[in-house]
Amino acid sequence: MSILKLERLTRESFAPFGDVIEIGNRDWFPINGGTTRRYHDQARVQVTGDDGQGGISMARGDAFEFPLSINMLERHPLGSQAWIPVNGTPFIAVVAPNGVDDLPDETGIRAFYVEGVQGVNYHQGTWHHPLMSLGRTGDFIVIDRIGTAPNCDERTLQQPRIVDGSFEVGSADISLSGP
Repeated sequence: MSILKLERLTRESFAPFGDVIEIGNRDWFPINGGTTRRYHDQARVQVTGDDGQGGISMARGDAFEFPLSINMLERHPLGSQAWIPVNGTPFIAVVAPNGVDDLPDETGIRAFYVEGVQGVNYHQGTWHHPLMSLGRTGDFIVIDRIGTAPNCDERTLQQPRIVDGSFEVGSADISLSGP
């Protein structure tokens, strides 16, 4: 089995797959009489199909520990999908570019460590692994397409991967044993 090294999640590194949702160093403007900072336009909700509309849901993800087995990926061809933690739980985002015949390009699979103060918005059609909360149960706001048309394709990987909690060289020479 091949090992996937973790990468720190940044807007630039994640751009081919989606958006990073975070306050960080982002621009903001005051609202509500100056009592609130609005960090505007973090991600765009993408919705296609005749009966589709944007929806806001909540999800509770089971706790995972390293090593993580990656055997499949999924995508949502009719809309984007955002995951935003509400209880500070970090999670792992595993993604892959589209390859031949619109299947995941397994040579381009990447794993990102998403801090509990960050969220991700997978672009429409982006191959990704289902939610993997680290170390504890995670509560999330999910923003995605709601409708009756089928909107989840799943593919088993030809070569499974393991995320062992170690970071890619150059990012930091550390290994996570949990959050």
